[in-house]
Amino acid sequence: MARLEIIYAPDPRLKRKCAPVDRVDAALCRLMDDMLETMHAAPGIGLAAPQVDVMRRLIVVDTRRREEGEAEGGPYCLANPEIVWRSEELVDYEEGCLSFPDQYAAVTRNERVRVRYLDRDNEIREIDAVGLLATCLQHEIDHLDGITFVDYLSALKRNMILRRLAKDKRQRAQDDEAKLGAAAAD
Repeated sequence: MARLEIIYAPDPRLKRKCAPVDRVDAALCRLMDDMLETMHAAPGIGLAAPQVDVMRRLIVVDTRRREEGEAEGGPYCLANPEIVWRSEELVDYEEGCLSFPDQYAAVTRNERVRVRYLDRDNEIREIDAVGLLATCLQHEIDHLDGITFVDYLSALKRNMILRRLAKDKRQRAQDDEAKLGAAAAD
């Protein structure tokens, strides 16, 4: 298994719509494993393929660490996930995202969802999810359509977060250049 590089916002790749997976094969299972390792190491509870620059409809989710005793928390590897049912009841969760480091905001989503997907054995499955797992699934499926959690915020809040992230990205690039210059001088 290998850790993959996570794309940070603002980045246009996070706004692209992903292509469906034709078939879950050995190569896709390796990617799923790499995504799980990357997500756990970050640490996070969900990761979508476009966040690691793979424009395919694939997500991984594992909420077990956050909701002790909830056996339904994962880990899940879902190819071509689609929400086939949503509850009318809504709930607010304070969401974050590995592509938006240290940025959090309340987002309103459906309290329960049913998701149909292809599993690691290329079998069609469905999962009924509630609470954090439902929120996480909706968040990650949004990524596959180029939608991020900040798209649910007011323009003012969204722009503040994106400006802060752009500034952080510039600072990281300057720090990396300084390190390279110092290494070249040695």
